[in-house]
Amino acid sequence: MPLAQLITPQQLAERLDVPGLVILDCRFALEDVDYGQRSYALGHIAGAHFADLERDLSGPVVKGRTGRHPLPEPGHLVERLREWGMDADSEVVLYDDGPGAFAARAWWLLAWLGKRDGVFILDGGLKAWHAAHLPLSLDPPVRREGTFSGEPDMKLLIDAQHLAKRLDDPAMTLLDARALPRFRGEVEPIDPVAGHIPGAQCAAFTENLGADGRFLPAEQLAARFAEKLGGRKPEQLVAYCGSGVTACHNLFALALAGYPLGRLYAGSWSEWINDSSRGVVKGG
Repeated sequence: MPLAQLITPQQLAERLDVPGLVILDCRFALEDVDYGQRSYALGHIAGAHFADLERDLSGPVVKGRTGRHPLPEPGHLVERLREWGMDADSEVVLYDDGPGAFAARAWWLLAWLGKRDGVFILDGGLKAWHAAHLPLSLDPPVRREGTFSGEPDMKLLIDAQHLAKRLDDPAMTLLDARALPRFRGEVEPIDPVAGHIPGAQCAAFTENLGADGRFLPAEQLAARFAEKLGGRKPEQLVAYCGSGVTACHNLFALALAGYPLGRLYAGSWSEWINDSSRGVVKGG
């Protein structure tokens, strides 16, 4: 079964009554951290549980050491997944407002814990759900305790120390998922230092999507990333962004295109700049 899978609103609507289906609402807004919870309370896909980026899908921030969204403690995340009714063989659907960045973070975390089959992102998210004139629910999901058990695969990660040692490695492809103006350091609305990691290429995650907000066809994604790889082995690819969230969108899109799962620099730019000895590049 493919690692990265999409589901359409119509397909999900037809499966809402399937026993054991787990749906996670991953809506979030960086500028308003309570947006997701409020939006969920105003209406969500029937049966969905709310998965908060900062409370559930990230760990505690340590000022001056971590990035803005460090990875959650694995045991805590496994506990939450069980509370949401997840078993090892559960079919899981993840959604956010539409771009898929927060849903892709949840997808990556599940892959990190070993859940790599039966996991879908709702293509186009709630925007596509609304466009299909499908209803939302105000009812809380049915609660059941799941039995999911997972262990983190540390091979899917690279830390700042090891990344710094590899910056001159011609075999590595380093992709930055932020928009081009942030990559170039022309603007920086979130972090205290502007620019990008030396040797990185800009691969804005939004370019994985078509004008309708849905993922591009696999062959178009394959061509996009083939250009970024430039003949280098995809196994040597490292993805990062501002805080380790939208980089997961690129990793999902790569998997949709048939590439193997690259590594994530989870701390990303917001962690990288905590150490002034690390290189910073502007322009490019």
